[in-house]
Amino acid sequence: MQETLFCLRVGHRLPYSMSYSNTTDFTNPSTFILLGIPGLEAAHVWLSIPFCTMYVAAVLGNFTILFIVKREPRLHAPMYYFICMLAITDLVLSTSMLPKMLSIFWFNSREIDFSACLTQMYFIHCFSVMESGILVAMAFDRYIAICDPLKHSTTLANPMVAKIGLAVVLRSAMLILPYPLLTRQWPYCKSNIIPDTHCMHIAVVKLACADTRISSYYGLFVLFCVKGLDMFFVALSYTQILRAIFRLPTKDARLKTFGTCSSHLFSILAFFIPALFSSLTYRFGQNVPLHFRVLIGNVNLLVPPMLNPITYGVRTKQIRDRLHQLFSHKDI
Repeated sequence: MQETLFCLRVGHRLPYSMSYSNTTDFTNPSTFILLGIPGLEAAHVWLSIPFCTMYVAAVLGNFTILFIVKREPRLHAPMYYFICMLAITDLVLSTSMLPKMLSIFWFNSREIDFSACLTQMYFIHCFSVMESGILVAMAFDRYIAICDPLKHSTTLANPMVAKIGLAVVLRSAMLILPYPLLTRQWPYCKSNIIPDTHCMHIAVVKLACADTRISSYYGLFVLFCVKGLDMFFVALSYTQILRAIFRLPTKDARLKTFGTCSSHLFSILAFFIPALFSSLTYRFGQNVPLHFRVLIGNVNLLVPPMLNPITYGVRTKQIRDRLHQLFSHKDI
């Protein structure tokens, strides 16, 4: 009965038999139920339109960036390699959550297998941390290019770029691995209903009926000591970059130099600000409406993948020129 009342409050009716099974003890439920955006169920079809549009734009934009960099030898340089890493990360990140979201919005397919939920959780958080690391690497690239340009080609040679990319991947894979491992061991005797469109770590952990402080503390560690440190290193790099820019003799030189890193700075703001806000509201924003928290979480996973290729395509002259040649069918 308590479970049925909960379902009515979030605006989703489940059959009584399913509600009753959710109140029994089970260590690992066979499925979780994703509610979508609680309170906005009637608008799910309409909400799917902007989300689907953002996803299509992200896929087309990031594949275009990868195609252009691959085809243009002049773009085989550290900055563009990092842009390609960012594009691949954005593609995986957005694809990890949007197909299931659309199946909820369009077909009311709310069930997700327990293992599939943990897999989705791992991919979303892993590639989110990976994107954070790539943005730090790109900030380091801009720092070397502006503050010590003579050493840029030797400091960031192709082997070093490959090592940085590998380090970013391994760091993300290892740091997020405890998420599903810890989540799998908790008993779930309260509910298997997740008031979200995808399996976020903190949302799943809250359903456990055990002392899950280790999962909560580890999640906070990843948030503050990993993403927080990444933000610190990015801020440190840009402090040095801005100091170097302001020391340039002319205004035109300052504007031109700042223009070379403005697209990266925009990507940093578009990623870190919503990500930090979303993570904090999930843990401490009890007074924030649930549907608003879910919307912000979805926007955080879809807007950066959509904006990054647009930003780099518009702001990076080499990519812009190659894109113009591609659509105007001119020979290079």
